[in-house]
Amino acid sequence: MKVRVRRKPVSDMNVVPYIDVMLVLLIIFMVTAPMLVQGVRVDVPKVNSAPLTIDEKNQHLIIALTADGQALIERGDEEPAKVADSGITSYVTGILDSDPGLQVLLRADQNVLYGRVMGVMSSLQAAGMDSVGLITEAPDE
Repeated sequence: MKVRVRRKPVSDMNVVPYIDVMLVLLIIFMVTAPMLVQGVRVDVPKVNSAPLTIDEKNQHLIIALTADGQALIERGDEEPAKVADSGITSYVTGILDSDPGLQVLLRADQNVLYGRVMGVMSSLQAAGMDSVGLITEAPDE
């Protein structure tokens, strides 16, 4: 007489399909991540400072002052809009009326005169901004 030996059921999870999915997602993110970065080329001063905490859930407004004298306003995924220094107040006031919790950041080329940066900050204050963050780059070690 032959006795049948009962085998225990296999309780191991097959993770091979999960690894395949993760590798595909990794490749997709590696290909699309460089395409998501857009902006205006500005050589900002390099200083030692603590990083700002930016809430990625909320929109933020970046005002960029380029070396050739242009003022550009970047908001989310929209194309940067060229604005004259005199029009910054009205432009930002219109945006702040629709989104009062908007965070404003100022990025200026290192060759832009200090007086111009202060003029833009004065325009932002006139538009109702209480605080403005300044964007810099960390110095190369």
